Amino acid sequence: MQENKQWIWIAIDTTTKQVIAFYVGDRSRKSDKQLWKLIPQAYRDHATFATDDCEAYKGVIPAAQHEVCAKGSGHANIIERFNCALRRRVARLAPDALSFSKILSNHRRGSSQHTF
Repeated sequence: MQENKQWIWIAIDTTTKQVIAFYVGDRSRKSDKQLWKLIPQAYRDHATFATDDCEAYKGVIPAAQHEVCAKGSGHANIIERFNCALRRRVARLAPDALSFSKILSNHRRGSSQHTF
């Protein structure tokens, strides 16, 4: 099992289906805070954020703006569809592909600066 697992944290506007921010990091509160900083201020001030029940979100997303989505509820369909498309189209993200990259900088390139 890989010791240094990384996740692509993605914030998507469900109305426009546009990625508004992303960050590559572990599944910790520290990574969630990094993603939160990259989300445009207008979203941080007014949007509701639907997430899984990962502990990392607690204390980062204000409770009044945080909605936990139950598995099978259908609320995560947009992000799950996007993740599936990413794995299909970006070979370095699929561990069974010949071009899979274990070099973290290949995945993080620009993530600390990108918002869409």
